[in-house]
Amino acid sequence: MSDWQDVAPTDELLPGTHRVVDVEGTQVAVFNLDGEYYAIEDVCTHDGGVLTGGSVEGEEIVCPRHGARFSIKTGAVLAPPAYEPIHSFPVRVQDGRVQVRDDRWD
Repeated sequence: MSDWQDVAPTDELLPGTHRVVDVEGTQVAVFNLDGEYYAIEDVCTHDGGVLTGGSVEGEEIVCPRHGARFSIKTGAVLAPPAYEPIHSFPVRVQDGRVQVRDDRWD
């Protein structure tokens, strides 16, 4: 099991913002959507590019290259050209800090 990694203090990751952190070699984007925290792998499954250069529309992130859409909450594909979901990661708040961990190898 991987360890929890600090992302930011809760007062620095405000609603409507996100932060990208390296978690054991994986780029993970952590979002604050209306006070709830979600984390997804920062890679489009269509072409392998970074997602966080795209726009956030409600609970969706739009790939900046080809327009694929993914759920920030679950990683599910919402619009092509991507067909494979992206991984979502567990997030918690501990002692006023947002934390994430990579649970893929648990």
